[in-house]
Amino acid sequence: MKLVKTGTTAWPNVHQTFTETIQDLYIVANEPALDALEGYIDTTKGLQALLTDAIKTNTPIRMLGAGWSWTKIATVQNGIMIDTKQLNTTLNISAQSVAPGYTGDVKKLLFAQCGNGIWELNDQLRQSKLSLKTCGASNGQTIVGAMATGAHGSTIDVGGVQDYVVGMHIIVGPDRHIYVERKSAPIVSASFIQNLQTELVQDDDLFNAALVSFGSFGIIHGVMIVTEDLFLLETYRQRMPYDDALKQAMRTLDFSTLTLPCGTDRPFHFSVSINPYDIENGAYVSTFYKRPYQDNYVKPVHNDAGVGPGDDAPVFIGKLTDVIPGLVPTVVNKLLGGALKPFAKQFGTLGEIFDNVSFHGKLLSTALGFPISVINQVTDLLLAVNKSDGPFTGLFAYRFIKKTDAMLGFTRFPDFTCIVELDGIFSQTTLKFYSAVWKKLEDEKIPFTFHWGKMVDLNPDRIAQIYGAAADSWVTARNKMLDANTMKVFTNPLLQEWGLDKVLS
Repeated sequence: MKLVKTGTTAWPNVHQTFTETIQDLYIVANEPALDALEGYIDTTKGLQALLTDAIKTNTPIRMLGAGWSWTKIATVQNGIMIDTKQLNTTLNISAQSVAPGYTGDVKKLLFAQCGNGIWELNDQLRQSKLSLKTCGASNGQTIVGAMATGAHGSTIDVGGVQDYVVGMHIIVGPDRHIYVERKSAPIVSASFIQNLQTELVQDDDLFNAALVSFGSFGIIHGVMIVTEDLFLLETYRQRMPYDDALKQAMRTLDFSTLTLPCGTDRPFHFSVSINPYDIENGAYVSTFYKRPYQDNYVKPVHNDAGVGPGDDAPVFIGKLTDVIPGLVPTVVNKLLGGALKPFAKQFGTLGEIFDNVSFHGKLLSTALGFPISVINQVTDLLLAVNKSDGPFTGLFAYRFIKKTDAMLGFTRFPDFTCIVELDGIFSQTTLKFYSAVWKKLEDEKIPFTFHWGKMVDLNPDRIAQIYGAAADSWVTARNKMLDANTMKVFTNPLLQEWGLDKVLS
């Protein structure tokens, strides 16, 4: 394994919302002279050596994806951060690599090393006429970074990135690494385990706990994912009245009474953006439909504001600046009028529709998950808090996603979760608005969860209230997977603040 010690002692996240003090930032890469499997095994040994040194010197350690989280969930204070983005090997899976009872399509399995970017996997899979099942609203995350923070997906009926991961290769100690998959859904063969020179663990609870574990379950070196045939998305955005018909669709995901561009076809993706200062003119409704792939399509284009069909608010909200309260409606209306222009019948692959890998300007973001049944009540609450504790310089954006099986996945409500994203300018006013929203939700006893990688207000009591016994099961799984010394170096201040760092006797 190649390793470069950069000497970096201050690390900022992509959104520049904080800078963490660290001992060093290491960049690691596979040995180019080795083939894919040999290089992967060599890197496993190299990462184990780093872990051995960290335990000996009592140095916290953290694997770094693309650095997209708004919080310090992926950082380690006064420790070593390891940039994984060069660890982007993939291994194709053969019939010999799967268990005899596996009934899925072997050709749609792919083993991806942790640093693979979503954009890289999209490009590679396309060459084989395959596609990821879903992604976030962006392509910029790494596959393991998106999974480990529970990043939500872009489609109603699939789930998030973590929901098409079916196996994980995890370095759990200086002398031990394991491949974990669900006992209820075994996939790999003894030959695959032998090739990775690892140990097979089949355990549903361990697997579901490790899926969303923020880098605290050891080093997730690689993941097995299930892909699907390459497809196109037929995409639309229209301005629609924020009326009973739209509210009913948002509350039920039954679109039968809503006039959508493709009639009774169920959308692959359904999202709603509400400008609180122009609600009387309707909401912005985006509907994307899954279509069989064909070569003769015109690729999607960005509008005059540089916004593509699948781009979400962080792409353009950063262009806003702090303004005096009386001017907020005018400034927000002007920006959204250009950024969210309606369009019709634009086609593209998943990677082309959800294609942004960068942001423009500093911004803050929190994302909350709700049962879809309460979503109209939530909108009323947001509008009320905006009047009492605003003005919020941003918009309310709603996405909908299938329930996850990840133990601490924030998209946990049956059968669907509505994610409300509140992307706004980087200011104390925005933070004040967030705090007021969180408090009001609790006062009104509306159930909600936090996206782990965005702005949160969590403590042990709130986590227990949200996740109940699942939080205890997650801690138990972490203790089962790691010994006390290894847990210590993979513990950061946020994990301690949340009470998820417990060492069980």
